[in-house]
Amino acid sequence: MTDFGLLGKNISYSFSESYFKIKFEDENIKDTSYKNFDIKSIAEFPSILKNNANLKGLNVTIPYKEAVIPFLDKIDKKAEKIGAVNTIKITKKGKIKGYNTDFYGFKKSLKPFLKSHHKRALILGTGGASKAVAFSLKRLDIPYTFVSREASKKKAPLTYNSLTEDILSTHEIIINCTPLGTFPDIDHCPNIPYKAITEKHILFDLIYNPEETLFLKKGKQQKATIINGYEMLKLQAEKSWKIWNS
Repeated sequence: MTDFGLLGKNISYSFSESYFKIKFEDENIKDTSYKNFDIKSIAEFPSILKNNANLKGLNVTIPYKEAVIPFLDKIDKKAEKIGAVNTIKITKKGKIKGYNTDFYGFKKSLKPFLKSHHKRALILGTGGASKAVAFSLKRLDIPYTFVSREASKKKAPLTYNSLTEDILSTHEIIINCTPLGTFPDIDHCPNIPYKAITEKHILFDLIYNPEETLFLKKGKQQKATIINGYEMLKLQAEKSWKIWNS
């Protein structure tokens, strides 16, 4: 038996478990399981490894994409540059190596929607997922600015309170990397001046449940192009699968 799983907190809503179960059935992959490891603290991570001898790989989600790094034996160069890990491979020798497949999923799902006027981006949130998004935008030669609740020269020069309609009008890609709007708290969204959004904007939400968050609904009302996180998630999941089986 070979086991895989998802490491996170409050992850009963997660897509990964059902995605991989369907994949295993559809592709007739035998003696393989995927399950959630829902932990309250990253300190519980070593006990998961100890108590699951057949574990060969993990996906990592909020809030452990950065916190898991000190527990790893090795880290892939791209994941090291990003500063966040969302995929872990347990090697035949029992070594734990971290990778990042989020940046690949994001870049590949955003690229088809890009037009010549999409010159600058706002990244809402400063967690592990936002780092992968920033890495992707850098690869696409799109300058970006982080937005957070508290200003910080290093992390996020802009706060939600300092966002103006002028700033939004000159940043035509807006990516929500916060958990705001995730099921079941679907009545929440980042506090930005949505009136400034136009049909020239792309609003990308890393959330995939619900399919259309309040953030995306507000963008849709302004005739913006809206993208949820489902395609990104599928792409990063398949990339994880390749890593585990390489």
